[in-house]
Amino acid sequence: MSDAIGLDEVKTFASELSPWAHLATVGADNQPDVVPVHPCWEGETLWAMLGINSVKARNVVANPHVALHWQVTEVGDGVELWGSAEVFDDVETKRRLWDGVFDYDLNAFAPGGPDDSPETAFLAIHPTRALVLKQYGMGGMLRWSAEG
Repeated sequence: MSDAIGLDEVKTFASELSPWAHLATVGADNQPDVVPVHPCWEGETLWAMLGINSVKARNVVANPHVALHWQVTEVGDGVELWGSAEVFDDVETKRRLWDGVFDYDLNAFAPGGPDDSPETAFLAIHPTRALVLKQYGMGGMLRWSAEG
Protein backbone atom coordinates (compact mmCIF):
# COMPACT_ATOMS: atom_id res chain seq x y z
CA MET A 1 0.00 0.00 0.00
CA SER A 2 1.42 3.36 -1.03
CA ASP A 3 1.78 6.21 1.42
CA ALA A 4 1.67 8.80 -1.40
CA ILE A 5 -1.12 11.36 -1.47
CA GLY A 6 -2.01 14.37 -3.62
CA LEU A 7 -1.56 18.01 -2.71
CA ASP A 8 -5.34 18.46 -2.53
CA GLU A 9 -5.45 15.80 0.18
CA VAL A 10 -2.69 17.59 2.09
CA LYS A 11 -4.61 20.87 1.81
CA THR A 12 -7.83 19.25 3.02
CA PHE A 13 -6.15 17.53 5.94
CA ALA A 14 -4.38 20.74 7.02
CA SER A 15 -7.61 22.77 6.79
CA GLU A 16 -9.33 20.31 9.11
CA LEU A 17 -6.59 20.71 11.75
CA SER A 18 -6.36 24.43 12.39
CA PRO A 19 -6.30 27.74 10.55
CA TRP A 20 -2.92 28.31 12.22
CA ALA A 21 0.46 26.97 11.23
CA HIS A 22 3.94 27.68 12.54
CA LEU A 23 6.26 29.05 9.87
CA ALA A 24 9.97 28.36 10.17
CA THR A 25 12.47 30.57 8.35
CA VAL A 26 16.23 31.04 8.56
CA GLY A 27 17.85 34.41 8.20
CA ALA A 28 21.14 35.64 6.81
CA ASP A 29 22.67 35.01 10.25
CA ASN A 30 21.75 31.29 9.90
CA GLN A 31 19.50 31.56 12.94
CA PRO A 32 16.04 29.97 12.82
CA ASP A 33 12.82 31.79 13.58
CA VAL A 34 9.37 30.25 14.09
CA VAL A 35 6.15 32.27 14.14
CA PRO A 36 2.44 31.49 13.88
CA VAL A 37 0.71 32.44 10.62
CA HIS A 38 -2.79 32.03 9.24
CA PRO A 39 -2.05 30.77 5.72
CA CYS A 40 -4.60 30.35 2.95
CA TRP A 41 -4.40 28.49 -0.34
CA GLU A 42 -4.79 29.90 -3.82
CA GLY A 43 -4.43 26.94 -6.14
CA GLU A 44 -1.08 25.33 -5.39
CA THR A 45 0.34 28.43 -3.66
CA LEU A 46 0.04 28.96 0.07
CA TRP A 47 -0.17 32.64 1.06
CA ALA A 48 0.39 34.42 4.37
CA MET A 49 0.06 38.10 5.17
CA LEU A 50 3.10 39.73 6.76
CA GLY A 51 4.77 43.02 7.44
CA ILE A 52 7.23 44.11 4.77
CA ASN A 53 9.88 44.77 7.45
CA SER A 54 9.11 41.69 9.57
CA VAL A 55 11.66 39.06 10.52
CA LYS A 56 9.74 36.64 8.26
CA ALA A 57 10.13 38.90 5.24
CA ARG A 58 13.81 39.61 5.89
CA ASN A 59 14.56 35.92 6.44
CA VAL A 60 12.83 34.81 3.23
CA VAL A 61 14.74 37.39 1.21
CA ALA A 62 17.97 35.96 2.68
CA ASN A 63 16.93 32.30 2.41
CA PRO A 64 13.76 31.26 0.53
CA HIS A 65 13.53 27.77 2.11
CA VAL A 66 10.68 27.52 4.62
CA ALA A 67 8.77 24.90 6.58
CA LEU A 68 5.33 24.95 8.16
CA HIS A 69 3.76 22.81 10.84
CA TRP A 70 0.03 22.95 11.49
CA GLN A 71 -1.12 22.74 15.08
CA VAL A 72 -1.85 19.14 15.96
CA THR A 73 -5.17 17.79 17.15
CA GLU A 74 -5.76 16.21 20.54
CA VAL A 75 -4.96 12.79 19.05
CA GLY A 76 -1.75 14.04 17.43
CA ASP A 77 -2.74 14.43 13.79
CA GLY A 78 -0.62 17.03 12.02
CA VAL A 79 0.80 18.31 8.76
CA GLU A 80 4.32 19.43 7.92
CA LEU A 81 5.08 21.20 4.65
CA TRP A 82 8.33 22.38 3.05
CA GLY A 83 8.82 24.75 0.16
CA SER A 84 10.32 27.92 -1.17
CA ALA A 85 8.88 31.35 -0.51
CA GLU A 86 8.97 34.84 -1.92
CA VAL A 87 7.66 38.19 -0.70
CA PHE A 88 5.22 40.28 -2.75
CA ASP A 89 4.42 43.87 -1.84
CA ASP A 90 3.09 45.15 -5.17
CA VAL A 91 -0.41 46.64 -5.29
CA GLU A 92 -1.55 44.29 -8.07
CA THR A 93 -0.86 41.20 -5.93
CA LYS A 94 -2.42 42.85 -2.87
CA ARG A 95 -5.59 43.68 -4.80
CA ARG A 96 -5.86 40.12 -6.15
CA LEU A 97 -5.41 38.51 -2.74
CA TRP A 98 -7.30 41.00 -0.58
CA ASP A 99 -10.77 39.63 -1.18
CA GLY A 100 -11.57 36.00 -1.82
CA VAL A 101 -8.34 34.18 -0.94
CA PHE A 102 -8.13 34.66 2.82
CA ASP A 103 -10.80 33.39 5.18
CA TYR A 104 -10.48 36.39 7.50
CA ASP A 105 -10.75 40.17 7.10
CA LEU A 106 -7.34 41.55 6.11
CA ASN A 107 -8.60 45.07 6.89
CA ALA A 108 -8.38 44.20 10.59
CA PHE A 109 -4.58 44.12 10.19
CA ALA A 110 -4.14 46.66 7.40
CA PRO A 111 -7.05 49.14 7.49
CA GLY A 112 -5.69 51.02 4.46
CA GLY A 113 -6.71 48.15 2.22
CA PRO A 114 -4.58 46.95 -0.66
CA ASP A 115 -3.95 50.42 -2.03
CA ASP A 116 -2.84 52.17 1.17
CA SER A 117 -0.97 49.58 3.23
CA PRO A 118 2.68 50.11 2.28
CA GLU A 119 3.92 48.13 5.31
CA THR A 120 1.87 45.07 4.31
CA ALA A 121 3.13 42.29 2.08
CA PHE A 122 2.28 38.71 1.25
CA LEU A 123 4.38 35.60 1.43
CA ALA A 124 3.88 33.11 -1.41
CA ILE A 125 4.93 29.61 -0.43
CA HIS A 126 5.48 27.11 -3.24
CA PRO A 127 5.32 23.65 -1.65
CA THR A 128 7.89 21.03 -2.60
CA ARG A 129 6.92 18.26 -0.17
CA ALA A 130 4.55 17.53 2.70
CA LEU A 131 4.02 14.96 5.39
CA VAL A 132 0.65 14.11 6.96
CA LEU A 133 1.08 12.52 10.37
CA LYS A 134 -1.69 10.57 12.04
CA GLN A 135 -1.32 10.21 15.80
CA TYR A 136 2.18 11.75 15.72
CA GLY A 137 3.10 9.25 12.99
CA MET A 138 2.17 6.18 15.05
CA GLY A 139 -1.12 5.93 13.13
CA GLY A 140 0.57 6.33 9.76
CA MET A 141 2.37 8.84 7.59
CA LEU A 142 1.27 10.05 4.17
CA ARG A 143 3.70 11.85 1.86
CA TRP A 144 3.37 14.29 -1.00
CA SER A 145 6.15 15.55 -3.24
CA ALA A 146 6.06 18.02 -6.11
CA GLU A 147 8.35 15.61 -7.94
CA GLY A 148 5.63 12.96 -7.87
